[in-house]
Amino acid sequence: MKVEGVRIIVGILLIAGMLFVGFSNPIKEWAHIPTTISVFSGEKLTFEHPKNVTLDFTSGSVLNKQDGESITAVAEGKQNVVFSAAGFPVKSMNVNVLPEQKVIAGGQSIGVKLNTKGVLVVGHHLIKTNSGEISPGETAGIEVGDMITKINGVPIEKMSQVSKVVQQAGEDEQELQIEVNRNHQPLNKTLLPIKASGEQSYRMGLFIRDSAAGVGTMTFYDPDTKKFGALGHVISDSDTHKPIAVHDGEVLRSSVTSIEKGAHGDPGEKLASFSKDREILGNINKNSSFGIFGTLNKANLKNDIMDKELPIAMSNQIKEGPAKILTVVSGEKVEEFDIEIVNAIQQKQPATKGLVLKVTDPKLLEATGGIVQGMSGSPIIQDGKLVGAVTHVFVNDPTSGYGCHIGWMLEEAGVMGNPQQAKAS
Repeated sequence: MKVEGVRIIVGILLIAGMLFVGFSNPIKEWAHIPTTISVFSGEKLTFEHPKNVTLDFTSGSVLNKQDGESITAVAEGKQNVVFSAAGFPVKSMNVNVLPEQKVIAGGQSIGVKLNTKGVLVVGHHLIKTNSGEISPGETAGIEVGDMITKINGVPIEKMSQVSKVVQQAGEDEQELQIEVNRNHQPLNKTLLPIKASGEQSYRMGLFIRDSAAGVGTMTFYDPDTKKFGALGHVISDSDTHKPIAVHDGEVLRSSVTSIEKGAHGDPGEKLASFSKDREILGNINKNSSFGIFGTLNKANLKNDIMDKELPIAMSNQIKEGPAKILTVVSGEKVEEFDIEIVNAIQQKQPATKGLVLKVTDPKLLEATGGIVQGMSGSPIIQDGKLVGAVTHVFVNDPTSGYGCHIGWMLEEAGVMGNPQQAKAS
């Protein structure tokens, strides 16, 4: 009989023997351990099963337990952890050991100004003519949500570029060749401007916009690269409800002037204004599902509570229980408030709703009723680590809402690589 055949038979006999002597329970418990995980160098990982085993990844040692369980680990790079019972391997786990990562938490109220990549179509306008009402843009097949990027081959960045081209084409009775971006696909449309009865200005029959503004909360920044992340969710146009494709933008200091408290079925809102000096804190270059990202002008943004670098937590390190958020409810003062992490979802792929939160701080409940608009991006701190950001409020329960894992925001900001996934080496 071949050696391999002998090994298979021995393995089957070992499994049968383990089950017979009562090793089935630990095997079932080990089924709860993930097959892949990422940790920072020097972090300790605690397994709930079996028997609360703790492994220090800096040791690179084999930990032997009296009941025959063992773990093998190496501190650097992508490694494989082997779980054994009675000398027989039960389960393996791929471990990605990452360099230590620290950032500075935010909490500051910020004003956001975005400029679009082109001009955004937010509606159709009917023009009264002797032949009736018509929208040349709608007739040309241009839809709400389309981004006009070129007219007659010339790149369009601002609304001010459009009116002169439209007027000239109308006077010359020439059609405009318009390139629009729809769902990330370029389309070409032909449009003939017209003018309303009794007017001299020619129009396209479209409502357009080239910028957007609002308020939110700074989440973090990296003091070395000055890269930042804020909001924790995408900024969408108020009319089209579609994500805004950003050409560029700015974040400015803002001051909270008042709070509209949230109630059942009616989310509240922070009312804020740009600070009097209109100090520009930095530039925006990305608007994604996890917020806005860019670079600060100076790496000296302070919240006067936690201005030292904080380590970050992976999704598998976050636990249900008490935590804190940093946010502003009056003026520009950042304050610390108590919350409860009700549910923490381990994620291998980017997803925005990774945490379920509940506000427990009486002071914050009195001031806001819970989570309100404008609080998005408020950093979440647990056990001295930055774990995520507030993103959404539950419409029917303003005391509760969602948060996203900080790792996805760090990846979007370009501060670190994919934080959650690990592949077999």
